Amino acid sequence: MSKHVVIGLSGGVDSSVAAWILKEQGYEVTALFMRNWNDTTGLLQSSCHWEDDYLFAEMAGRKIGIPVHLVDLSDQYHEKVIDYMFSEYENGRTPNPDILCNREIKFDSFVQEAEKKGADYIATGHYCRKEEAVTDGRTYYRLLAGKDKNKDQSYFLCQISQNQLARILFPVGNLTKPEVRSLAVKLGLPTASRKDSQGICFVGKVHLPTFLQQKLKARKGDIVLIPSDLDFKPNIGYGQTENDLTLLSMPYHYSRESGKVIGTHDGAHFFTIGQRKGIKTGGFREPLFVIATDVKENIVYVGEGKMHPGLYRKGLFVKSREIHWIRPDLEMRTGESREYMVRIRYRQPLQPATLFRKTEGIYIIFKTPQRGITPGQFAAWYDGEELLGSGVIDR
Repeated sequence: MSKHVVIGLSGGVDSSVAAWILKEQGYEVTALFMRNWNDTTGLLQSSCHWEDDYLFAEMAGRKIGIPVHLVDLSDQYHEKVIDYMFSEYENGRTPNPDILCNREIKFDSFVQEAEKKGADYIATGHYCRKEEAVTDGRTYYRLLAGKDKNKDQSYFLCQISQNQLARILFPVGNLTKPEVRSLAVKLGLPTASRKDSQGICFVGKVHLPTFLQQKLKARKGDIVLIPSDLDFKPNIGYGQTENDLTLLSMPYHYSRESGKVIGTHDGAHFFTIGQRKGIKTGGFREPLFVIATDVKENIVYVGEGKMHPGLYRKGLFVKSREIHWIRPDLEMRTGESREYMVRIRYRQPLQPATLFRKTEGIYIIFKTPQRGITPGQFAAWYDGEELLGSGVIDR
């Protein structure tokens, strides 16, 4: 008897091709389409896009010859993802809803729905791979980068667990995006030419301030320009001693007196480090970028030019309670340090860094200063192609 796989069918080309591959491999395949959002507030399009996605998912299912069921997870999504987003922005942090969506919805709430359909395995259209490793007689599952380095989505799965990985299949992980597109065209799938989704997971591309104003009120505040010749400390080299770690991981601190007021904004909680759009203050030789926000004083600090030193830092810190190991057998012990490759955002090239495990958490010190280290985002560390763990950036 063939194994039963339930796949999340999004109405896009990746999950459609993944479903076809599974059927070709002899699995019994059922598709679930997740309806997770039905509010158009702030959307940069006129219609509720989930309905179009569902239509394409149904058409793809008919073409492949598998049943497609609609499941409404909007309550769970709002509680576990959107409410968390609002809370983080309100506190001056910048969350990553795609990672939360994978941890809380696609590989939690969705799995529960799939189990109701009798699923042996769960499948997605993510560009990543899975392998088994045996340590001391126990099997562990390795999360590996996808074959297509330009499309690798392992970072978005940096919070999943061994129990979740054990039942996940990634049918397109060994393919490149052009190969997936070509296969979809050859098969005549209705999703073959659909554009990749953008914006917040399951919500779409939004005007973020408008979206956030559902919960967060606009408040006029000052935009303060910080000069590039300010004394930006710390400035210490790679491979730090224990006493340097706290200093290296601290963000730069500014006050109104550090620079000059050049304009106003509608709320510091609508801005994030590295942001260029929305500052709406002209007359400068180079573009302005957000280098810090203060939600208590409602100040947005900016610097002129993409090389402004306020945009770059050598280190960051992840609190102990926010550390997550996909490979618990490789977890660092207190007092230990290791060199790994790290990224702090999707598509960022991996960066060499040293991780220092202390009682209070993990300090990550990069070989070269990193642009836009942002509290609330996730740092993920890799050993070669394998994603070992991650954590929410505290500072």
